Amino acid sequence: MKEIILMLTELLNNIHDFIQLYVNDYLNLSLNDKDLHFWIMGIIGIFVFVGVLIFSKMVSKMPYGITILSFLYTFTFMVVLVFAIEIQQAITNRGNMEFEDAIVGLWGYVAFFIVFAAIAWVFLLAKRLLNKLLKK
Repeated sequence: MKEIILMLTELLNNIHDFIQLYVNDYLNLSLNDKDLHFWIMGIIGIFVFVGVLIFSKMVSKMPYGITILSFLYTFTFMVVLVFAIEIQQAITNRGNMEFEDAIVGLWGYVAFFIVFAAIAWVFLLAKRLLNKLLKK
């Protein structure tokens, strides 16, 4: 896991250096690191936002669309949380930074969500049956 993170870090550093050289040497914009972060993260963020907005509008029209969006939002939060915890463990040397820990933690969320969905399904099914019985 550590090797993968180091490899990704090296890749991102190389992309960062390339963008900085390209913008400053070829485009002659004289942007510092903070300026580059402002522009690059802003551009990435707005493209991701538009994609998520389009996706969210489509999903929200589906049956249980809000539940699906809530699951996805929570899953995204959980991904950030588990990796933040793993990084914190590596920095403080309290525990082991392992990719498997993060995956198992995410599976825990998925398992609990499946239980939640099953319970909700039972309640919805019972409600439908009760409504049919009361109509007769």
